[in-house]
Amino acid sequence: MIKQKILVAEDSPAQRLMLARQLKKWEYEVIEASDGAEGLTRFQVESPAIVITDLDMPVMDGIALIERIRALESSRTYIIVLSASGDKSTVVTALAHGADDYLVKPYHPDELHVRLSGAERVLRLQNQELLIFAMAQLVDIRSSETGAHLERVQFFCRRLAEELAGDDVSLGISASWISSLVSMSPLHDIGKIGIPDAILNKPGRLDPDEFEIMKDHVNIGVSVLSRIYERTRYAPFGFAIELIASHHEKWDGSGYPNGLSGKEIPLSGRIVALADVYDAISSQRVYKPAFPRDECRRIILEGSGSHFDPALVGIFDRIEDELWSVVERLRDSHD
Repeated sequence: MIKQKILVAEDSPAQRLMLARQLKKWEYEVIEASDGAEGLTRFQVESPAIVITDLDMPVMDGIALIERIRALESSRTYIIVLSASGDKSTVVTALAHGADDYLVKPYHPDELHVRLSGAERVLRLQNQELLIFAMAQLVDIRSSETGAHLERVQFFCRRLAEELAGDDVSLGISASWISSLVSMSPLHDIGKIGIPDAILNKPGRLDPDEFEIMKDHVNIGVSVLSRIYERTRYAPFGFAIELIASHHEKWDGSGYPNGLSGKEIPLSGRIVALADVYDAISSQRVYKPAFPRDECRRIILEGSGSHFDPALVGIFDRIEDELWSVVERLRDSHD
């Protein structure tokens, strides 16, 4: 079975042939280019998942090729540099311009094979993140929202978590934990896919019966992700289940579905709760206009100790300028 498509940009015919033969032996589909300019053309036509490039090439060198690939908005390509230079400054320059990995010639085939296996793991994770975002956008499309809503919530979650990690090291918030929070946060309302359109898009306040139906989106979301997790055992989906289940809980115990309070509520749910409410009040929704900045700030601050974790509200107040700038920059077209 053919694996990923790989573009090889190498000006030496002998080295290009040797590398291509090795890659084909490992069942990769290989596209060859003799310089950076040809490599860029082949990249745009063939859309390879992985690029292996030399640095010192005619017409367009490897650094320029890397820059041009990274400038393409749709590019999520994994780039490996193969170079005869092992000079530290050369390595740093290549990585700073967008390379993902660097291998010095001559290299052992086994080392390249290991690097390619790592590249495939990264690409799988990227594809899973794209799938997650696409799943979440299905809900936004049905509820007349945009992908900007998901991007804003991701940003709010990241900044709240980063600041909390610095404020309280005893929480042990790691970079990987923050990464999981950010990548899984778009799924917080995935259960709304099972809510009737008439309720999801009602242009006014829900009545008590309708609100009970709407609340069920939490259980639907947990059920959907639990089934996916059972089949894939993809650890971040377990993280997603936790934040889906808890992002409507409130600090004082008046939330749903389980009436958790205080630190009984998982940290992921506490962060998403504040991020989601802030986005909801600062954006136009089918049932309300976007609130002014001062009103949004007041609502969050007044929710300290009742709706929200007081520590997170303190962080919100400290970085509110930064958060509001994202509200304005990523504003929905109808706001």
